Amino acid sequence: MSEPVTPPPPPTDAPPPPPSGGPGGTQSSNRGLMVALSYLWLLCLVPLLVEKEDKEVQWHAKHGLVLMLAEIVLWIGLAILAMILGMITGGLGCLLAPLQLILWLVVLVIHIMAIVKGVNGQRLILPGISQYADKINF
Repeated sequence: MSEPVTPPPPPTDAPPPPPSGGPGGTQSSNRGLMVALSYLWLLCLVPLLVEKEDKEVQWHAKHGLVLMLAEIVLWIGLAILAMILGMITGGLGCLLAPLQLILWLVVLVIHIMAIVKGVNGQRLILPGISQYADKINF
């Protein structure tokens, strides 16, 4: 008679294992959202406090915190400069308004670039600012 029919072996196309966090720790499942929050001013505290295991998210959160502090110093400095110019020249301080608008747009572009690069797995390095992100320890 005929030989018994054996079923074909199961396919060997198994799904790949989930990516590891690399040498820096485990990878968060919502890394993109946390990186985006890292550059939205005060919201950088959320990934800094929530994602303690993901070293890349931690770096972006620290970078966002340093960037926010640098912006605060910049705005305070410009406000003081505008007051001094206003007192000395009697109203010339309002000429800083276009400069402040341009700086605000530059800051906005920097935040957008940092979010896009961070979501794509890269880092936006800003000279004079980014070096402090590695020095923050929580």
